[in-house]
Amino acid sequence: MTDTDSRERLARFATSRVRYIVPVVLVALVVGGFLWWHYSGRESTDDAQVDGHITQIAPKVGGTVLRVAVRDNQAVAAGTLLVEIDPRDYQVAVDKARAELADAEATAIAASSNVPITSASTASNVTTAQGGIVQAQGGVTGAERELDAARARLVTAQARLREAEANAAKSARDVERLKGLLAKDEISQQQYDATVAAAEAQKAAADSARAQITEAEAGIRVAESRLVQANAGEQQARAELQTAQTGPQEVAATKARAASAEARAQTARANLAQAELNLQYATVKAPAKGIVSRKSVEPGQTVQAGQPLLAIIPLETVWVTANFKETQLKDLRPGQKATVSVDAYGREFNGHVESIAAATGARFSLLPPENATGNYVKVVQRVPVKIVLDDGQNAEQLLRPGMSVVPTVYTR
Repeated sequence: MTDTDSRERLARFATSRVRYIVPVVLVALVVGGFLWWHYSGRESTDDAQVDGHITQIAPKVGGTVLRVAVRDNQAVAAGTLLVEIDPRDYQVAVDKARAELADAEATAIAASSNVPITSASTASNVTTAQGGIVQAQGGVTGAERELDAARARLVTAQARLREAEANAAKSARDVERLKGLLAKDEISQQQYDATVAAAEAQKAAADSARAQITEAEAGIRVAESRLVQANAGEQQARAELQTAQTGPQEVAATKARAASAEARAQTARANLAQAELNLQYATVKAPAKGIVSRKSVEPGQTVQAGQPLLAIIPLETVWVTANFKETQLKDLRPGQKATVSVDAYGREFNGHVESIAAATGARFSLLPPENATGNYVKVVQRVPVKIVLDDGQNAEQLLRPGMSVVPTVYTR
């Protein structure tokens, strides 16, 4: 075989191999490009689970449990009776609060009714006291006039006494003088008797003047006593006026007592409202529709306020919490379409991204990592992403909080 034939044979062999290899390479490129295009526009993670609202039910008051009206895993509607606590103590508290409220309201009514009575009485007392002062001042003036008149009568009586004593002394001297003349028969007996009678009259006039002085002095003492009484009456009237003028303060004090009584009534109303609430709290009802879980209460058990009794989980409002790596967040945005594959059922649920957490899951852990020790090792963090299901996807309420799922988010 010549060299020419060998070269032709090799050329034919190479050409035949190229005809088979090129289609295979082209198919591989097409498939690879499709797969790259298909999977490059999505992000998925298996670190995800179903989440939901778990409402812990705890009583607001303590006591002995009389009845438990539900069972584990029972579906309940909002307002369904769950647990009944012995209400007798709370009923007694309500009755006591009502009685205290009635007493406080009666006291408040009495105190408020005293306000206008005190106001009117105060005004009347002031008017009466002012009139008493005017009357007392008139009595003082009258007593002073009476005293002046008595003093004037005393002065007049004293003048008359001096005059009568002077006349009596003159008459006595005349009698003595005429007595000697009568003994000598120089005057008649009749003239002497007339002089004696005149002397006796002057002496009687002097005695009368002395009696008038005594009477005038007694009148002065009486007038002075009346003046003292009138002054005392005026002082008393002024004291009564001063007392009456304190009426505004008394009215203010009465109003303050009325306000205090009304405040006590308000306190009693609040105590009654609290007692009625405690009585209502003795009946524990479901705050929302859901499934009863983790029931830990039985009849006859003594429970305390705030002690967990059971939990209610509403299955119609569940979502998916997917913990994506921080390197997967580049193209993730709220509103993007997502599918959720549930391990328990082997089917997919449609949904969308609602929100992305503001911090990594490690930041919310009990002991957040501290990287300021100088012994730092970089670890890829995960960020919680909330995915909610589209309407009607969970109509049968198959999803339970805690189920493992694999969500896939379509970024394009």
